[in-house]
Amino acid sequence: MTENWRSKVVTEGVQRSPNRAMLRAVGFGDGDFTKPIVGVASAHSTITPCNMGIAPLAAQAEAGIRLAGGMPQIFGTITVSDGISMGTEGMKYSLVSRDVIADSIETACNAQSMDGVLAIGGCDKNMPGAMIAMARMNIPALFVYGGTIKPGHLEGEDLTVVSSFEAVGQYSAGRIDEVWLMAVERNACPGAGSCGGMYTANTMSSAFEAMGMSLMYSSTMSAEDSEKAENTALAGKVLVEAIRHNLRPRDIITRQSIENAIAVIMAVGGSTNAVLHFLAIAHSAGVDLKLDDFETIRARVPVLCDLKPSGRYVATDLHRVGGIPQVMKMLLNHGLLHGDCLTITGETIAERLKQVPDEPSPDQDVIRPWSNPMYATGHLAILRGNLATEGAVAKITGIKKAQLTGPARVFDSEEACLDAILARKIVAGDVIIIRYEGPKGGPGMREMLAPTSAIIGAGLGDSVGLITDGRFSGGTYGMVVGHVAPEAYVGGAIALVQENDSITIDAPARLLQVNVSDEELALRRAAWQKPQPRYTSGVLAKYATLVSSSSLGAVTDLHVNP
Repeated sequence: MTENWRSKVVTEGVQRSPNRAMLRAVGFGDGDFTKPIVGVASAHSTITPCNMGIAPLAAQAEAGIRLAGGMPQIFGTITVSDGISMGTEGMKYSLVSRDVIADSIETACNAQSMDGVLAIGGCDKNMPGAMIAMARMNIPALFVYGGTIKPGHLEGEDLTVVSSFEAVGQYSAGRIDEVWLMAVERNACPGAGSCGGMYTANTMSSAFEAMGMSLMYSSTMSAEDSEKAENTALAGKVLVEAIRHNLRPRDIITRQSIENAIAVIMAVGGSTNAVLHFLAIAHSAGVDLKLDDFETIRARVPVLCDLKPSGRYVATDLHRVGGIPQVMKMLLNHGLLHGDCLTITGETIAERLKQVPDEPSPDQDVIRPWSNPMYATGHLAILRGNLATEGAVAKITGIKKAQLTGPARVFDSEEACLDAILARKIVAGDVIIIRYEGPKGGPGMREMLAPTSAIIGAGLGDSVGLITDGRFSGGTYGMVVGHVAPEAYVGGAIALVQENDSITIDAPARLLQVNVSDEELALRRAAWQKPQPRYTSGVLAKYATLVSSSSLGAVTDLHVNP
């Protein structure tokens, strides 16, 4: 090494030389150090069909980034299968995984000084986990959905994983035999992809497309179709351009774009989980969003799509007739979208929707015309009352009436409730209370798909209510109210309800109450004792210590960020 050569090395080059040596080992050459380093956060896993097709998509993203002049670096993040863990102790880790995913993506990107990140996810918590990290870091970012599963089929009927849960209730009620039960199980999930109805995964992917953080038409593609791979490669190229133009998540994730996402969630009949997740995303993005904002948007947005769980069709059917852009164009035409919001391509929503037809084709009935919606207003209602002073979320699609007053049937766990339903101890008119399943009390705020599906399967969906401080699967429908806050574990009124208390659920009046006097509730509160924590070490104990109320998104950094 000559002195002349040494004098030509800039100080920065000297400082970075050891770092570059490491990068050379993973494939960097002399000409690559000035290119943007782009992380590809892959949630590939064979734990769940939702994520088992993601590895090939990560390779497509890598190729697209490299072709556009970036240097991709693939790293892994976790997933859990909500569908497999549903109804078990393992489901307590589902919501926890959202924050683990966010933390892991943030850690990898910031530790390696990445210039941007493309995240690919499938199962429910992959999407919000990735978006929380993107909003926190505020480096150029794009989300790619791993794709939806194609429907299963049995004697001319489309099936999803929820069909299997409902079949258990039908079998227990004597409405089907074991042969049909097993036939449903064997045919419900035919291959790779996330649950096929407008459940949580498809709800969040659709909302991200509406928000501008995913490419248009990508949220309803099948995991197994070639267009998903092609779209992922394109996403890699688009992200490199966003890096070059310094287009960052907080340029896209604004109050207005979140309102766009919520409008689409209402129009497609999406999951209650979207409320929890968008409160958390808004928190990470520094956007002021409150629980009651969902109610404001609900009041003016109709449900336009006839999609499972309460409707007939699945996400691939929606894709076939125009997908989310068709729904967005209808909302835009009626003043319910902010057309000037930016998308990851650098174009506005209005510009991206310019070529989309004003109305869906009359030759289909997946998307209803504006003049004939499924419901005149949105389906996710925010209820309050002495049973939920901080609020609760009701899903009111697929039911004949949205009001019910009946005797409380009280359970301190999901398992105890399910046992009672399957034993036919729940009757028409009952209002089930499942408590100590909240963010802190569970901990982890389990989803109640098993009991709600058993209620539907038993033919009680229109006549039995269910209230919980836990969550519901996107596959749930019926007279259900979740996210009750304050939760039982912190002394919320749901902890004070006694067997046979009169309970009122009134969605039109936005009311949730136990019909006992304030004086009686005060006496019960004085006698109530906080239970011992269920976990005292490990991730669930840490989560229970950190997590906020569900009314604030169940975030784990509430007291960290201003």
